[in-house]
Amino acid sequence: MTPTEPVWTWWWIRWWRAERGSAATELTLLAPVLVMVLVLVAVVAHRVVDARLRLDSTAHQAARAASIERSAADAQRAADDLAAAALGPAGPSCADLSVATDTSGFRAGGTVTVTVSCSVDLSGGLLLGVPGRTDITATATEPVDAFRSTAVAP
Repeated sequence: MTPTEPVWTWWWIRWWRAERGSAATELTLLAPVLVMVLVLVAVVAHRVVDARLRLDSTAHQAARAASIERSAADAQRAADDLAAAALGPAGPSCADLSVATDTSGFRAGGTVTVTVSCSVDLSGGLLLGVPGRTDITATATEPVDAFRSTAVAP
């Protein structure tokens, strides 16, 4: 401190350069940003998990519906109809629905395999660098009852 400077100037400079309380201030300013990032991660994770659970359930239901039909054509139709009905109310979380039914083993004691695919909208996580859409696929296989008859093609 020089003799020409007032005391309050010296005190003000010391106070301004002090580090005391800076960690608390930084945490106060960064906490809302960190919470927002965590919320965005949770939104993206929820959309993917929700779509995966719905897709797995739909694939199992469609395979079961196909396995109780009497012909391969009816089995494919039943799987397609059930998948469309089950994932229709899923809203924007599941788009571009695709159902593939493998009826090559459709006979008494055989199996029916249904693969359901859809594109999940992740637009809520664009700030995190997540792609806008991701494709999810689920497959389920159900046995055809060994003690029942199937339709025979003429």
